Amino acid sequence: MRAKITYAVTAAVLVVYFVLVGSRGVLLIQSGTALTVAFGVAVLILPVIGIWFLWKNTQFVRKANRLAAELDAEGGLPVDELRRTPSGRIDRASADEVFAKRKAETELAPDDWRSWFRLAVAYHDAHDTPRARKAMQRAIALREKKPVTP
Repeated sequence: MRAKITYAVTAAVLVVYFVLVGSRGVLLIQSGTALTVAFGVAVLILPVIGIWFLWKNTQFVRKANRLAAELDAEGGLPVDELRRTPSGRIDRASADEVFAKRKAETELAPDDWRSWFRLAVAYHDAHDTPRARKAMQRAIALREKKPVTP
């Protein structure tokens, strides 16, 4: 729940920022000189890119949460079997062991979105965020029966 609140607050702050930046872009364009119009258009492009990025990330998170809820209802969420240090951090060797198990599971069932979801969690636990995201994107695509790129 804390992560959802943090995400919502961050998204709200970004939207406010995009509105402020957009209003400055409009003011620059209204100035009317060639230079300020060019700067105004450039400034307006930034909020558009930011809104697109925020939208895509929000969609990704919603779809991943839907998969997690479905997997939880089936009783298929990965069990936390990671060893932790006294401070609560995940033990690297433990994360590597679980990752190897999840990778083998995925290689046995490459078209099963559930195994890709569990692999994404293992990547995340191993602090490999880019691969975790790619694995989750693949899980989402498989669940939605969309074409999957290798």
